[in-house]
Amino acid sequence: MTKSKKLDFRPNEFVVYPAHGVGQILSIEQQEVAGISLELFVISFEKDKMTLRVPTHKATEIGMRALSTPDVITHAMKTLKGKAKVKRAMWSRRAQEYEQKINSGDLIAIAEVVRDLHRTDDQREQSYSERQLYEAALERLTREVAAVGGGDELAAAKQVGDVLESRVAA
Repeated sequence: MTKSKKLDFRPNEFVVYPAHGVGQILSIEQQEVAGISLELFVISFEKDKMTLRVPTHKATEIGMRALSTPDVITHAMKTLKGKAKVKRAMWSRRAQEYEQKINSGDLIAIAEVVRDLHRTDDQREQSYSERQLYEAALERLTREVAAVGGGDELAAAKQVGDVLESRVAA
């Protein structure tokens, strides 16, 4: 699958940047860098208080994408309901895999991390690094669900939480 077409993102549109999650394009600007004129997407990540400038011709190459469709959100929720698949590898290896999934920007992969690291009250407590990865994945998932559903992060967090709790009850 080649991604040769130029993305037609527009200002005020929400996009997913793999390493940072959901951001909003503020503008498309021209900037001169080392004597070369570049067209850049200016993307704001409000929660992280961060602004990123991405060359428009590199956007597909780095994996920047539009928000997921409602079908992908539904698939991610089904993934959350599934049984946790915890490999018996060393934690450092699993943590590395989880980190890669989170930074891939793939909503289904992020949902897998949330599913696999979710703990109920009656299960053993998470280690610090486990909790950090879980919270990072949960935040990415929740932000994208919120952005697709109209922007209410509290409602999205409740929706994700309800799906995780229904898995436990089943």
